[in-house]
Amino acid sequence: MKFLKIIGSALVALSLSTTAFAQQQAGGQRDQVSQLAQMVGLSDDQQTEIRSIMEEMQGEISELRQTAQSLQSELQGEIKQDYDEGAIREKADELGEVTGEIAGLSALMQAKVDAVFTDEQRDELDRRMKQMQQQMQQQRQMMQQQGQGQGQGMGQ
Repeated sequence: MKFLKIIGSALVALSLSTTAFAQQQAGGQRDQVSQLAQMVGLSDDQQTEIRSIMEEMQGEISELRQTAQSLQSELQGEIKQDYDEGAIREKADELGEVTGEIAGLSALMQAKVDAVFTDEQRDELDRRMKQMQQQMQQQRQMMQQQGQGQGQGMGQ
């Protein structure tokens, strides 16, 4: 279970989180799949299959994201002095449904991609994700220490 969460996080980061990816969908997928291929040694067939999965599902996810953004704007538009509680709740419910659908499709896409990997590739990806998490944690700690050091210097 822990591994699936890590792979899910990695794939979300690789395929869904960047604005650049949304703007350069085809090129972004190729670059990200290529990076993944280098990381874990994907075969050409595996790369083709992963690209196919991402292309198939990314369009629907992208449309749902646009719908979610629109609903979020509409919800924000309901925040006013003469608000309508029913309208706010209705928009919030719609937004929740769309967000849930995005999460479900994203998880399905991740599961489909995960099914393409061999056990060895999953192990390698797991190892690399742990390394990346450790590096990020170390960077956060260094930033916190630097922030504390600056705060102490200012107080003197």
